[in-house]
Amino acid sequence: MEKPFSVSEKKFEVGCVFLLMMCWRSCGSSATRPLTCATRGADLDPTATGGGVLVSCPPDCAQRRVSVFGSHVYAAVSSVCGAALHSGAVGDGGGEVRVKRLPGRQRYVGSVSNGVQSQTLSRWSASFSLSVPEDQRLQELIRDAGAATRPAKKVVKKMSMKKVGNKDCQMDIAVVIDSSSNLGRRRFNLQKNFVSKLVAMLKVGVNGPHVGLVQASDIPRTEFLLSNYTQPKELQFAIKELAHLGGATNTGQAITHTAETLFTPRNGARRAHPRVMLVLIDGWPSDDLRPAAAAARRSGVNVFLVGVTKPAAEELPAVPDRDFAKKVVRASRRCKISRRSPSRPRHVFVTCAFQAVCKDNGFFGYQMSSWFGTTKHVKPLAQRLCSPDALVCSRTCYNSANVAFLIDGSSSVGDPNFRTVLDFLAAVADKFDISDVGAGVGAVQFTYDQRLEFGLREHASKDGVLAALRNIPYMSGGTATGSAISYAAQNLFRSTAAGRNFLIVVTDGQSYDNVGAPALAAQNQGISMFSVGVAWAPMDDLRAMASQPKDDHVFFSRHFGGLDDLVDDLVRGICRDFDVNN
Repeated sequence: MEKPFSVSEKKFEVGCVFLLMMCWRSCGSSATRPLTCATRGADLDPTATGGGVLVSCPPDCAQRRVSVFGSHVYAAVSSVCGAALHSGAVGDGGGEVRVKRLPGRQRYVGSVSNGVQSQTLSRWSASFSLSVPEDQRLQELIRDAGAATRPAKKVVKKMSMKKVGNKDCQMDIAVVIDSSSNLGRRRFNLQKNFVSKLVAMLKVGVNGPHVGLVQASDIPRTEFLLSNYTQPKELQFAIKELAHLGGATNTGQAITHTAETLFTPRNGARRAHPRVMLVLIDGWPSDDLRPAAAAARRSGVNVFLVGVTKPAAEELPAVPDRDFAKKVVRASRRCKISRRSPSRPRHVFVTCAFQAVCKDNGFFGYQMSSWFGTTKHVKPLAQRLCSPDALVCSRTCYNSANVAFLIDGSSSVGDPNFRTVLDFLAAVADKFDISDVGAGVGAVQFTYDQRLEFGLREHASKDGVLAALRNIPYMSGGTATGSAISYAAQNLFRSTAAGRNFLIVVTDGQSYDNVGAPALAAQNQGISMFSVGVAWAPMDDLRAMASQPKDDHVFFSRHFGGLDDLVDDLVRGICRDFDVNN
């Protein structure tokens, strides 16, 4: 067996390697420039072409949430040391890497590599690549050998508030700016300054608002995605670098493009986070904004329209629609006239459905008289964008409902059927966007007694809720459904807007106590109740527990295996109640 190195032998090895390093460097290696984790490629000497420049990265950059854009070739706005970690040129302990400047590219592809997430970027003016210097292996040997001779130091890292962001404004905000010829370069630069001040006021961060940007022109162009920047200074730098495009003011096309492309998980949209589109327009658009804005709202995007200046008298004949702003922020309504009922021949029934849920209350429209003196508008507009309770367009049942399950654990159910019920409830919960800012799911199991399995906000992720549901242990006992309803209403729900709280009772038999009075009390508390009966559950009890109209809130299966067929209908019922009340 090979004898392990002693400490003295290890020190001797370190000394030998150190001498080799000193010799190598004295034989013609260029000086190494030390970097911080935040140093970007753009911060290096722009003449560093050819063989590149040798730099040294400190340890622990992986813990500092550095920004990296691209793969193999990185945008110059990227952290050099973050890109070095992503490429594998250095490890967590840092080290030397050679950086070579390259021309800019039109698209940088994001990827996950070596534990670092790089982001996608539409374009940047300069790039860089990385390579491992010849002495990198010697550096690693020194580091590894030295680690055996010195105790490890515990380093406590603190994340600054600037990186975390404004936790009270966890919005995904897409900004659509006017880049038309009508605007001109001077007003375009004033517009950029306004947007830069706005994002500073919003306090962009990892756990705060995220901002993407699209320019409206002949053809909309995505400048950066929601996930590209999580630090205000980097975001402001990207805004400063925007180039004026010119062309027509096709803002409608830009709204459609933004709603369809930016608000996707692939491009950085976060689940259950309110979606906001801030549209800036100078003068009037070249195309129709109404259908684009209505489509965006139907997909859950809140559209804010900021109008700047009005057309002059001599320009009015060329304006396609002078009232476009009011039409964009107003909810449209579609009505259908049904045929007369035979029993009521003198009556005509009219059913109306709102195509967009936002009301014309002035909240989603904002007017600035000019691009000069816009600083006074920054704070009030930021406050509107960070008002989640007022952003009704993104409030859907899937991301805003509080859904609680009241589960019969009586002896008549049996453990195998109880597991089937839990799978059914997990399938229902899986339909919702569960998070700390999204939908909430809780559960109570009952026999003669009640047990709170978990609260509505106890698990902040869908995976956590599904695991908690499937791991509920079976109680076994009697059936006191009425007492369980009262317990759930008192211990699960808090006061909230009408139509947000839902209680789903699942039972297989008759209750030993009265269910009607507790159910009515819960409904008066603002809780919508659905009853799901299986096997021997009496229809009288199910209807007594359910909200009005009874036929829409009662579900029944003759056997436990048929519960899966009720999932979609139950979820549609919850969403129907939510939409009616909100």
